[in-house]
Amino acid sequence: MLIVRTYLAPSKINGLGVFAREFISAGSVVWEFTPELDLEYRIDVQPRRVQEYLRHYGSEVEPGVFLLCGDNARFMNHCENPNISGAENPNIALREIAAGEEITCNYAEFDLAFKGSF
Repeated sequence: MLIVRTYLAPSKINGLGVFAREFISAGSVVWEFTPELDLEYRIDVQPRRVQEYLRHYGSEVEPGVFLLCGDNARFMNHCENPNISGAENPNIALREIAAGEEITCNYAEFDLAFKGSF
């Protein structure tokens, strides 16, 4: 779950993006796994439509297990030079993030299914 206030808006990176509604200082917690909201699914037991959705909006966190964030975090875009780290739980801001700035992460830090840049 995102710990900071955000909103969705058109992204210059891809489709919709997650934007900071407030200033975020470097080192602040931005996202942390929240079992009541963020759900993990075994993909092999899901119908094809659900598998497609999970592959698009989710992240493969273990072989065959996809995490689907239950809030705006599922719209976070990939960036080679992100402003948050997704390598550990919780995710932290790598630098200051201005209000109105898109929040980005490097999918390669946490998504086993990620194959590189888009």
